[in-house]
Amino acid sequence: QVQLVESGGGLVQTGGSLKLSCAASGIRFITSTMAWYRQAPGKQRELVASITSGGSTNYADSVKGRFTISRDNAKNTVYLQMNSLKPEDTAVFYCKADFVFRNYWGKGTLVTVSS
Repeated sequence: QVQLVESGGGLVQTGGSLKLSCAASGIRFITSTMAWYRQAPGKQRELVASITSGGSTNYADSVKGRFTISRDNAKNTVYLQMNSLKPEDTAVFYCKADFVFRNYWGKGTLVTVSS
């Protein structure tokens, strides 16, 4: 059974930082592409950042230079370090695993940035 469990969300002031974690089980993590998505109220879910099994990363233009995705294969965990947070970053953040041509999603963690 595949499980992705996000943690680390919360309330932070503008300019603050948060680090999200996503612990994966039930997949061969080391060969999986992992990604963070977010969905703001009334908006579609959008890609924030992704990291391949080889460590190549990709970021949405809106977060480049502020967010950093990383992975720890020994812990089956992917991280999203978020700095210089803005109110427009407020959203539910979801972890996604791309494993054997299937996508698996976590339940999400809420990030709220107050102005």
